[in-house]
Amino acid sequence: MTASPGARRAAAESDTLTLPVGDGHELHVETRGPPDAPAAVYLHGGPGSGCQPMHHQLFDASRWFAVFADQRGAGRSAPHGSRAANTTAHLVADLEAVRERLGIERWLVAGGSWGATLALAYAQAHPERVTGLALRAVFLGTRAELEWAFGAGLERFRPELHRQFLSVLEESERETPLEAYWQRILSGSAGVRQTAAWAWHDVERILSELVPPARLTVPEQWADPHRPLPATALMEAHYFSQDCFLAPHHLLRGAARLRGIPGIIVQGRYDLLCPPSTSAALCNAWPDAELRLVEGAGHSLGDPRVFEAAAKAVSDLGQRLA
Repeated sequence: MTASPGARRAAAESDTLTLPVGDGHELHVETRGPPDAPAAVYLHGGPGSGCQPMHHQLFDASRWFAVFADQRGAGRSAPHGSRAANTTAHLVADLEAVRERLGIERWLVAGGSWGATLALAYAQAHPERVTGLALRAVFLGTRAELEWAFGAGLERFRPELHRQFLSVLEESERETPLEAYWQRILSGSAGVRQTAAWAWHDVERILSELVPPARLTVPEQWADPHRPLPATALMEAHYFSQDCFLAPHHLLRGAARLRGIPGIIVQGRYDLLCPPSTSAALCNAWPDAELRLVEGAGHSLGDPRVFEAAAKAVSDLGQRLA
């Protein structure tokens, strides 16, 4: 079912709406730009972070009707942090609910890291609704990618941080550190959960930046009971412990469903979380995609070079689609 153009115009007159999507979840949705312009949706990372004002700047407000929806349990969606009825399939269905509510026939889908994961899952489920894909730092949702980022890659490029990361765990847990972390974050006692959640959060943040803030390298802060639990660590443990609720290699094997959909992938050359090899593998399976490497850059969208490249990808796709 697709809403009428009138429904889209009515929704667009307000920049913000709350959309019930079932299972007790309500999504916080924002729109920017003229309602009769080509539509685009931005998918935030994490999972569990939420859309930010900087994401609005990726879209020329005079050329796009841009949609920003906080995913279930994330950002300003309610209930905050809820992991009940929260899977990749639920998030894909939620995007269809947003599209229908706003009366959008087809839209450009943009996102980075986990946002790229969700963008690919959505586009493979509903290719007829996607005009193009603007992706950054592709993550295919596999255990192998996580084991490299928080294991072999972390040990190779930041050995001191790798030692600190393992120091949180008992000796018997260090053979399978990811599972141990996720179990501690999701079901440990308050103190155990606090330390593991902040260790995971800070290590991930450090890996996302070429020159991370020095304050993030102080493990003594990880057990501070006065720091509120980081929402992304809990949601990531929920998703990653279940292989992102995807079948093995689902997104790479499903790349054939993207045939005919133009795409641009922006990739930091020195991304330690989502290395270039993953984006290259996707491009090999998806001939309509173009890979754009950003030299001297890492993972973070906050890097001005990465941000500029991501905004240009959206603009260039818009010109092609026009």
